[in-house]
Amino acid sequence: MKKKFKGWLAGVTGLLGLALVLLAAVGAHVAGLGQSEADAAAAAARCPASGQPGLDPDTAKTARKVKEMLAGSGDANVAGLSEPKKQIPNAKIIVATGIQKRIPARGQVVALATALQESTLINLGHGDRDSLGLFQQRPSQGWGTREQIMDPVYSAGKFYDRLVKLKDWEQMPVTVAAQKVQRSGFPDAYAKHEPLATALQQAIAPTLGAAPVGSTLGQPGLGGGFGPGRCAGHGGSVDFGEVPPGSLPEGYQIPATAPMQVKTAIRWALGQLGTMYQWGGSCTNPHGSDPSERCDCSSLTQRAYGVAGKEITRTTYTQIHDGHVVPTSAIQPGDLLFAVGSASRPEHVAMAIGYGYVVHAPKPGRVVEVVKQANLGPILLVVRVIG
Repeated sequence: MKKKFKGWLAGVTGLLGLALVLLAAVGAHVAGLGQSEADAAAAAARCPASGQPGLDPDTAKTARKVKEMLAGSGDANVAGLSEPKKQIPNAKIIVATGIQKRIPARGQVVALATALQESTLINLGHGDRDSLGLFQQRPSQGWGTREQIMDPVYSAGKFYDRLVKLKDWEQMPVTVAAQKVQRSGFPDAYAKHEPLATALQQAIAPTLGAAPVGSTLGQPGLGGGFGPGRCAGHGGSVDFGEVPPGSLPEGYQIPATAPMQVKTAIRWALGQLGTMYQWGGSCTNPHGSDPSERCDCSSLTQRAYGVAGKEITRTTYTQIHDGHVVPTSAIQPGDLLFAVGSASRPEHVAMAIGYGYVVHAPKPGRVVEVVKQANLGPILLVVRVIG
């Protein structure tokens, strides 16, 4: 708890291979381990986008079509893409690079919408003045050399680097965030690409083991539109687990008013109920036989938010800085509650799940459990990660 710790598109390019190798380094946060990309794509195809909340029918249909193509079971005909066999591999590189750099799903949508506007997702060797590549970046404007910009992994990475430097970019409309990075002469042009960018991200992210925009996952009885198993939001790569019968307060449902990322984080944490505590465990496979992959208190909260697309740090000592402090009288679902020790160096963290309850990994010899907040003892600090 106190120490830091880890078919037709398969051969698209060596660059994509590099991105996926790098992606493995952060797989503990966003990926289901040990599953091949092809298996993940096939699993994702069994989870139709129409079952995911927040998508209009046309966007859901497009996402489903892209999923079918990724799984090798659909034809090369996607609305809005004139050359999908060129464009989807480039979209996949953009998403993979975003995941490798720990960019939330929203940021991946911004990048995809930008590339759709600037190059139609085709890696162009020409453009206005000296503009090049997927994002039409200019060597003369400090984006890199021609050779660098023509590398889709590099150009996507440079876009993300500038995006995350924007204050409050995650709260900006897609078109505003894109314009602040690109400084285009047509600042409103990005907005029209948001539905297709969302569909692409929804379809591609699960094949890489990451969360799509607006995703939820769960099982009947938890509320919030949650469905069972590995589907209904994160595809086949992230196993949310089943909530053991009797492990939740009678009638409990994830609060419908909670932000989507909070709902997803809570649901993932609840799927680990009954798994054994392991001090220093990575929480990457809590149901497995390897103790090092089980959860301690801070890896449980880190992994839950990582699955939801929000990166937080590993230890209780650092998680106190992963959001903003709120009064104990204003606790909301998803808030991190710190106890034991001191407010500047707490020794335990739990996640609020609503109605005065928390989910946490308590200590050696115990299992991940839901208890009343009062069972934690005095609350030293409350940190809100989302909202």
